Amino acid sequence: MPDPRWDALAEILINHSVRLGSGETLLIECFDLPDSTLPRLLIQKAAARGGRVLVETRDNRIVREQVLRGSAESIETWGRIDRQRMEQVQAYLGLRGSWNISEMSDVPAEQLELYNALYQKPVHFERRVTNTKWCVLRLPTASMAQQAGMSTEAFEDFYFDVCTLDYGRMAQMLKPLVARMEKARDVRITGPETDLNFSIAGIPVVPCSGTMNIPDGEVFTAPVRDSINGVVRFNTPTIYQGASFDGVRLEFEAGKIVRADCSGGDVDKLRRIFDADEGARYTGEWSIGCNPKILKPMRDILFDEKIAGSFHLTPGNAYDEADNGNKSKIHWDLVQIQRPDYGGGTIAFDGEPIRIDGKFVVDDLRPLDSY
Repeated sequence: MPDPRWDALAEILINHSVRLGSGETLLIECFDLPDSTLPRLLIQKAAARGGRVLVETRDNRIVREQVLRGSAESIETWGRIDRQRMEQVQAYLGLRGSWNISEMSDVPAEQLELYNALYQKPVHFERRVTNTKWCVLRLPTASMAQQAGMSTEAFEDFYFDVCTLDYGRMAQMLKPLVARMEKARDVRITGPETDLNFSIAGIPVVPCSGTMNIPDGEVFTAPVRDSINGVVRFNTPTIYQGASFDGVRLEFEAGKIVRADCSGGDVDKLRRIFDADEGARYTGEWSIGCNPKILKPMRDILFDEKIAGSFHLTPGNAYDEADNGNKSKIHWDLVQIQRPDYGGGTIAFDGEPIRIDGKFVVDDLRPLDSY
């Protein structure tokens, strides 16, 4: 008998995350899954709602070979065919297991750029993100437990604890933060090696409560494209395109990244990421993370960007829901935790501090620290 927590997660994904309707087609894309429990449950629940299901299973080692050995023509063909399939579906679930988070680390930058431009951009950024009800999530594996510095059993308990929250309640709890961000014009962020100013005036604000990511717990918008000035140092280790980076530090002038450094990782590779295209040196998202059950980074952005007391800033492509006009092949969420154990910091809207050292300091937002 499967762990009942899988059934609870499947219920959330079908009924809350993608809200599958009768007659709709759901694509379930599975990467390196440890077993078939969740996709089987999803198929059962989708069928019970009158939905149609397509399932794709992928091995990240094979994906690596496709990207590493692929010509521009072969990757374009792959992307064109998968986009045609994406155009036939109304909902998408990405179940992302991982045996090795660094699987793509030795793929040359020029091949990754082809993959981003000819596959990721047309299939996901241009079609899936903008035209389907979608949600992506990780699946717990021993390698993820190792990343988190936890035993496999303890990590599974943590995983289900944060992934099966009452997301309906979370949606209600996020409303005051949405209201404050919608009214705000100017944002200032300060902290260790950080003094950043930008405007969010006129950019839509989007609460995230289990409809696009599991786990969830953030509210995002985007900076006005040319408004960012200052410096920020991200204190959360990260992996992007298979490569690890620590202590990423960015300097901005009139919205553009004019200098990029890191304390750990290949600084030349870091800078090449921001040279992918013009939009890679501008930002497409800014978000406040507030999931009270996620406290420590584990080099997995779907978890790390939701950390209580954090924010993330995203060089690259903007989402249509909060569009500042920036377009890019990349979208890289970089996280700074502002709790005292990570050095502290302040976020202020129009000169008024709303969060200090990772805790909300205005009455209508205080409940977000402990819900």
